[in-house]
Amino acid sequence: MQKIFDDLIDYLKGIWIKRRYIIISTWLICPIGWGVVAMMPDVYESKARIYADTQSILAPLLKGLTVQTNPNIQINLMVKTLLSRPNLERISRMTDMDIQAETPQQYEEVIQRLRGNIKIKKQGRRDNIFTISFEDQNPEMAKNVVQSALTVFIENTLGENRTDADSAQKFIKSQIAEYENRLSSSESRLTDFKQKYSNMLPDQYGGYYNKLNIAKEQLQLIELSLLEAETQLNSAKAQLNTGPAESNNSQNKIQTSNSIKTSYDERIAELERSLDSLQLRYTDKHPDVSEAKRRLAYLEKQRSEEIDDYLSIASNKDGSTSITSQNPVIQQLQIQINQFENQVALIKVRANDYRTKVKNLENKIHVLPEIEGELVALNRGYEITKDKYEQLLNRQETAQLAQQADETTNKIQFKVIDPPRAATEPSGPKRILYFILVTFVGLGTGIGLSLLLSQLSPVATSASQLSKATGVPVFGVVSANENLGLQKWHRKKTIVFVISNLFLLLILIMFMSYFLFPDVIQTPLKRIF
Repeated sequence: MQKIFDDLIDYLKGIWIKRRYIIISTWLICPIGWGVVAMMPDVYESKARIYADTQSILAPLLKGLTVQTNPNIQINLMVKTLLSRPNLERISRMTDMDIQAETPQQYEEVIQRLRGNIKIKKQGRRDNIFTISFEDQNPEMAKNVVQSALTVFIENTLGENRTDADSAQKFIKSQIAEYENRLSSSESRLTDFKQKYSNMLPDQYGGYYNKLNIAKEQLQLIELSLLEAETQLNSAKAQLNTGPAESNNSQNKIQTSNSIKTSYDERIAELERSLDSLQLRYTDKHPDVSEAKRRLAYLEKQRSEEIDDYLSIASNKDGSTSITSQNPVIQQLQIQINQFENQVALIKVRANDYRTKVKNLENKIHVLPEIEGELVALNRGYEITKDKYEQLLNRQETAQLAQQADETTNKIQFKVIDPPRAATEPSGPKRILYFILVTFVGLGTGIGLSLLLSQLSPVATSASQLSKATGVPVFGVVSANENLGLQKWHRKKTIVFVISNLFLLLILIMFMSYFLFPDVIQTPLKRIF
């Protein structure tokens, strides 16, 4: 550690011996550098603060009805793309900076200067407060650039939603038109197919196999009904054949009785009741009584004729005509037999029809399933296309509602907190910092040069340094005599060094005071000159 300290002392002594190079470098670098800094043009900064309000009242009201986008993501995207070339070119046109450029190179320099000097920063992570700033030698130009950047930022953010909505509307309309054509084609194919196989397509009873099973079940039921009807017919015929033999006397007796029902029975009974009522009030010679008796005789004659006609048309099975028994029981059996025969005939017709239907279905066992499968495929394609078409219509309604909401009210409300204004005082350059930096550069250059020259042409300043350099031990040191003038010469050099540095410091203070106190120094000088 002592060795390092001794070496450091030797280096400092070497620099002190060569201190004239510090004076030279500081006088060459510092005044020139200070002058350059002093002549640097003033730069004026214009700022604007804007607040993006994303808490729209329509957001909760339109939730589930329209497409909701995240406005914060949109704002961040606009911040990142603000300094894109199209936006910078637009800003240059809005501020007439493009007119100042006479060549493409100059115009490119204008774009690069805008890109480098326009600053947009967000204050905080959660607060949507942005600061847009720009520095220029002309305060009005700085204000115009900030105002233009602010306008571009707001218009791009608000116009992005409308652009997206228009693009979505165009895409949905094109898809709706395409699916509408598909739906029309599917409907045409389905209609043509149904017209072609109208007599072979499934009905409300289902498909082919279901129809075949139903037809067979109906045929079984009809055959069972036919068997029951034939059984009842045979039973009725057996009862008729085993009925009691009847004589002519009994037949005559039955013929004059009222046991046989005809179509005139009710009218005759009603007329008899009316005649009894009239006879209770009038005599037989009364016109109403005479008319009632005449009508009663006429109806009884008509009834007798109807019974005779019925008995005359009855015949046996072998074709021989005979007078059917006039016994009511036998007549009732004969009527039942006739009814059963008619019922059997009708059931046979139905059974034959179902047999034909089952046979036709069984003959089409290889054709109908293929037709039904093709119909299912056509219906499935039609339903899928129809569902997609209806979904697109719903999406179109949603997009239109969202677009109308964006056109009437904006999801993002911009509020300018601090509008841009022309600065009255320059914001730069930071001359004080540059003055100090130039001073350190000049002083550092001098110290470095002195250290370098002291190492190139070293001068021993102590016995230990001399002994280390020569390798010969030093046993004593003789100080210089005052008569040689060395001490006076070294003292003069020190005074010159101090005065030089003090003078430079005075110049530095004058430069700094000129810019630190412009009202005290610059204003009087401007009045004089």
